[in-house]
Amino acid sequence: MPERTIDFGHYNAHGIKGHEVVARQLDRLANFITTPVTATRGLMARLHYLTRTEHALQAARDAGLTVTDRTLKAWLDGRQRPTAKNLDRIETAYRTMRRRNVARYLTARLNAQGRGTRVEIHPLNQSQVPRPNQRVIEYRKFNVRNWERIVEAWAADDDTGLDDAWVDKIVDLGSQWGQYEYVSNIGFAA
Repeated sequence: MPERTIDFGHYNAHGIKGHEVVARQLDRLANFITTPVTATRGLMARLHYLTRTEHALQAARDAGLTVTDRTLKAWLDGRQRPTAKNLDRIETAYRTMRRRNVARYLTARLNAQGRGTRVEIHPLNQSQVPRPNQRVIEYRKFNVRNWERIVEAWAADDDTGLDDAWVDKIVDLGSQWGQYEYVSNIGFAA
């Protein structure tokens, strides 16, 4: 069985670690607010999401939003504008909370009552690799039935845990799984 790739791109192949693409796809499924936090509308939407209940406000504080209630009220009333550093904290707290809030829902949707979700893996780009060094890598489809570890690691923003959970799934591809550690895209929907 192949081990993980150590010297990726040595022959100019282009790709992204599979777990990073999975995280991006899960982010798309989480339906984050699309208006940037720098716009008033985006800022207000995030602040309302973070402060709608006491539980949400405490989770936001745990996620790094450590301003006084007075400052928060001034932001919500539009009397004061957060600094760039606080805008980053608001965005981080929002994304952290949103991931936590949708994790259980996404797991249920992706598991689909035991049927799982069809995953399509598009192989890495070898267009810049010299012809003698190119490998034959096929487009692959397979079904993932247990998404718990993947979604849990994504919700916790645990990059190493997500990588391990994803590799545990692609090992099901057989002895060729190492060819799909780096990919150009991974597609699935819930």
